[in-house]
Amino acid sequence: RQPLHWPRRGDRCAPEGQGDEAVERVASWPLAWLLGVWLQLQQAEVWPWPVQAALAAAGLLALLAIRWLPRHAATLLGALALVSLAAGSTAWRADQRLAERLPAALEGQDLQVTGRVASLPQSNLAGTRFVFEVESATHQGRPVTIPQRLSLGWWRGPDADALLIGPGELRAGQRWRFTVRLRQPHGHLNPHGFDAELWLFEQGLRATGYVRSRAGDRAELLAVAAGYPVERLRQAIRDRIDAAVPDAGAAGVLAALAIGDQGAIDRADWELFRITGVAHLMSISGLHVTLFAWLAAALVGRAWRWSSRLMLALPAPLAGRWGGLLLAAAYAVLAGWGVPAQRTVLMIAAVVALRSAGVHWPGPLILLAAAGGVTVLDPWALLQPGFWLSFVAVGLLIASDPVRGAAPPTADAPWHQRLWAAVRGGLRTQAVATVGLAPLTLIFFQQLSLVGFVANLVAIPVVTLLAMPLSLLGVLLPPLWTLGAAVLQALLQGLAWLAAVPWASWSVPAAPAWAELLGLAGGALLV
Repeated sequence: RQPLHWPRRGDRCAPEGQGDEAVERVASWPLAWLLGVWLQLQQAEVWPWPVQAALAAAGLLALLAIRWLPRHAATLLGALALVSLAAGSTAWRADQRLAERLPAALEGQDLQVTGRVASLPQSNLAGTRFVFEVESATHQGRPVTIPQRLSLGWWRGPDADALLIGPGELRAGQRWRFTVRLRQPHGHLNPHGFDAELWLFEQGLRATGYVRSRAGDRAELLAVAAGYPVERLRQAIRDRIDAAVPDAGAAGVLAALAIGDQGAIDRADWELFRITGVAHLMSISGLHVTLFAWLAAALVGRAWRWSSRLMLALPAPLAGRWGGLLLAAAYAVLAGWGVPAQRTVLMIAAVVALRSAGVHWPGPLILLAAAGGVTVLDPWALLQPGFWLSFVAVGLLIASDPVRGAAPPTADAPWHQRLWAAVRGGLRTQAVATVGLAPLTLIFFQQLSLVGFVANLVAIPVVTLLAMPLSLLGVLLPPLWTLGAAVLQALLQGLAWLAAVPWASWSVPAAPAWAELLGLAGGALLV
């Protein structure tokens, strides 16, 4: 059998000017979309629907007209069209969400609701909190209209409105019928602090309340599995981790690493992670998704080579890339589909699509395209600190990547040279992230970990190379969760020692705008 020679992809040249045009559009159009979303988010009130329709229609018509314009004019008009389309569509989505409100007359009333548990329940000594998707609701026997998604608590306590009959085995995907009391979303007015009302709006939770379970009005479980298969799978994995790991702290971190259940981590542990600056590692970060995609691509490529028929149909490297992307996307969905996971999946998708088409784009353009994609899915992501911290961190690493200097050691170089190159690269990456993100961290949280550099040097390899793989492989081999718990317990002890240092963290008052701008500029210059 003669060997099959595949053509080299990536050497194909575009017609003159076509590559520059694509680069211009990739650079300007995502920026234009982000600008349109940002402009709408600055409005104190949502524009009337005629304005929304006019903006969206003007944007769509302009996009249709660019095909008959010269290159630069088409790029400019396309950018203006996307500003208009982004602003109009975001205003329409905000209007739809605001319209789903709880009538004031139903606040504090006993409502009988039927629906499904739409999230992983979060339990503590006070009770259980969960997201509930309403299918039907009645008030005094008459049907009423209430928001579809509710944030409910099922509390324990001695007073008349508290829980007298426990929720038992409340699980994701169950269908229940019970009595609730609701109110419109409210949060404490705490400038520069956590905005609970904004968070509820972003999550689509348009009413909050609690379950009333009394002797004469008991909650009724109607079905055990009534939908939400992904949430049920996450619930099953979390239950298995809790059963296999007796240490509640380690079990919570394993659940956060495996399925993105950050609510499983104890509040005291979150405080420890915050003081030591490693809280970003205890959720599904871009680093975790990237590592998972790389391992999945390697495994798919290796398995693909076992079949000559599959090799003739599609090259193994190409199959590995797309297989790694699909598995990474599935992992991100299982982990809760947070902003860092979305950003990473979209960036991986862009790289895979471009390499499959034989096209190369610089890293900043891929980052911009991913940012635009995230805000298409969720325009309110621009209001989340995680969005800015995630994208700025990657952007800083791309911008600070040295283009000159000694070439990295080859695979046949002495082991000590390769080890030193890896250590030096890790130190440099951590220094860039620490310095570059410090101003943003102070702006968002008014607090900065002074031991974070040292803590991350240890925690990043331990969590990424040991704890996270063990938490995932434990789904197939549960005894590995015990080993992962031992690793995390050792890490927690080391972090507790660092947190005990008197100057471990630095808290500052909220700064004025001019100081924030100077801080951001200083961080960028240092990077």
